[in-house]
Amino acid sequence: MKKTYRFIDNNEALQQLCSELSNSSWLAVDTEFERERTFSPELCLVQVANVSEVAIIDPLSINDLEPMYELLFDPGIVKVFHAARQDLEIFFNSHKKIPVPIFDTQLAAPLVGFDEQIGYANLVSKMLGINLSKAHTRTDWKRRPLQEAQLQYAADDVIYLAEIYPLLLQDLTKRGRIDWLRAEFEALDDPQLYLPDVDSVWKKTSWCKKLKGQKLCALQHLTAWREKKARADNLPRSWLMKDDLILNLAQLQPESLSELKDIKGIQERLVRKYGEEIITTLDSAKQSEPQSAPDDKTRKPLNKKEEAMVDVLTAIVKMHADNHNLHPAILAPKKELEKLIRRDSQTLLLKGWRRPLIGETLNDFISGKTSVKVIQDKLVCE
Repeated sequence: MKKTYRFIDNNEALQQLCSELSNSSWLAVDTEFERERTFSPELCLVQVANVSEVAIIDPLSINDLEPMYELLFDPGIVKVFHAARQDLEIFFNSHKKIPVPIFDTQLAAPLVGFDEQIGYANLVSKMLGINLSKAHTRTDWKRRPLQEAQLQYAADDVIYLAEIYPLLLQDLTKRGRIDWLRAEFEALDDPQLYLPDVDSVWKKTSWCKKLKGQKLCALQHLTAWREKKARADNLPRSWLMKDDLILNLAQLQPESLSELKDIKGIQERLVRKYGEEIITTLDSAKQSEPQSAPDDKTRKPLNKKEEAMVDVLTAIVKMHADNHNLHPAILAPKKELEKLIRRDSQTLLLKGWRRPLIGETLNDFISGKTSVKVIQDKLVCE
């Protein structure tokens, strides 16, 4: 029988709930939010559950949310999420910190045999045999009152998460893999994930590799200007200036408002409100040197020698994957093998649980510290 939930929409009820949950060793947590019209996500619901309790907290109806934040930031309670990044961004925005310790079921699931980046509904189906409804995936969570079906949809996100967590924990413990996840969970406590430095945002754009020299510098300055404005005015980046327009401005570099108005796709409203700032930003870029563009070597096709190296590494990976009952593609995806042989320090193989399990072995082989042999019809790396 499915658990019933409590709907918390006033200060007194929230205080009571948090008092009851304060002795929990762990809590399943999820959020519902809106961000179509804002830079930062607007918190609309917080769902929490443990073994016996399920609650939906309505932050739009409660004046004092501090009891909830005190509960979620309690270091003695493990907060269980599925695909935690977006939820954690909300908590970081409110308190500039993350509600550690964290357990992310999406990160944990591959270590017990599930697909990498498995979705919540798929994981619930595979682990519990329950098919979740998708009827309310596009709900406007800011609208009040919410329908019963919408609230039940939200509650289901923690009801089954609270059932999955103990099963995953038991399986991971049995396999001796709990510690494999420690570094990945700790990596979620990085402020740069949620609010990167404005001067580095340009690196995340696909079009930064199209420009060089002063044009690249102009793009970097314009992207930083847009990021500051979007944060300050709490507006989506694209509402201020679309990516294609930034690229056009960086290439054409208008020097006056009249030249700016002639740029294809620019809105009169943007010129009227921000024209002078845009021209000033472009002028400042001309007085600066561009930051180095991200290394694009991973986009180049492998040469014959590198392809052969990937084949050998793949054989080593298959050997280790079989020893640990993991799918080779989970243990070491091919694109990560390619990064490793190109000495890309950002490869996942040198981070988290993969580093001690396979990354160091592969690194030693590439460096010539070990070799591959066949001993008694078995592939051995020593």
